[in-house]
Amino acid sequence: MKKNIIFLLTTLSFTGICAQQIDKHFVENTRIVSEYFHSVQDVTSPNELMVKAALSLLGTPYVGHALEGNREEQLVINLLELDCVTFVENCLALTRAAQYPYPDYENFVRQLQNIRYRSGHINGYTSRLHYTSDWIADNVDMGIIENITQALGGKDFQPNVGFMSANPERYPALKDNPTNAEIIKGIEQTINQRNIYYYIPKTEIEDNQALIQSGDIIGFTTSTKGMDISHVGMAYWDNDRLSFIHASSQYMKVVIEPQSLADYCKGVRTNTGIVVLRPKNNSDTVHNNH
Repeated sequence: MKKNIIFLLTTLSFTGICAQQIDKHFVENTRIVSEYFHSVQDVTSPNELMVKAALSLLGTPYVGHALEGNREEQLVINLLELDCVTFVENCLALTRAAQYPYPDYENFVRQLQNIRYRSGHINGYTSRLHYTSDWIADNVDMGIIENITQALGGKDFQPNVGFMSANPERYPALKDNPTNAEIIKGIEQTINQRNIYYYIPKTEIEDNQALIQSGDIIGFTTSTKGMDISHVGMAYWDNDRLSFIHASSQYMKVVIEPQSLADYCKGVRTNTGIVVLRPKNNSDTVHNNH
């Protein structure tokens, strides 16, 4: 499907772009988004769009805690430096925006906000989806992704999160803000009360990986106290070997992981298994908004 690219730098005033984006990075961000849209004009599959987004970001430098540090919560858009979460979020936002008849930067920004914040609304630090299990639940509810872990042979997974409220000194927005800390504690309790999660144990990945597709989102469940999922990436079939693409703190950039998905998961002592999420087609949303 041919798509005309609407791409004007004069659209700085549209809703969703905050002061942080109107800086020296803006031109580079918009260039990356524009080039991606141009490269996928005839692509319609969400999974294929995800893979093309991931491959377009290969080599992008890794930076830890990419969304932390702002005095006030705002939508951070930075395609020049990525952590594992922002890598996946940006690929998903690019994928959804690319499915519009006339994809542009505004669509990308709107999609990114919908993905990153509870119900798509920014209302302070606690409105961001900090725990991946909470991120999964919200994005499933929003119709953005499908949790296919159970269908792939997944077993019950019950998160027991509490790391943030137990360690507020690690988070500037919690350290001196007891109100935020209390809200986060309530969110953690809500997450722990849900019975909607599944995982594939790391010893069973190879037996259940045949139905995983390139472009599926992979989350690594963890035994670390108070945490649910410690790392995320994107499944990638390299000929007959299932690996994944991720923003790697080891290689300090976005890479195709040299190890297979199963071997990587087994090689990290605290990894317990994986969750698998599939991007949904954006066509219904597109038609409802045009």
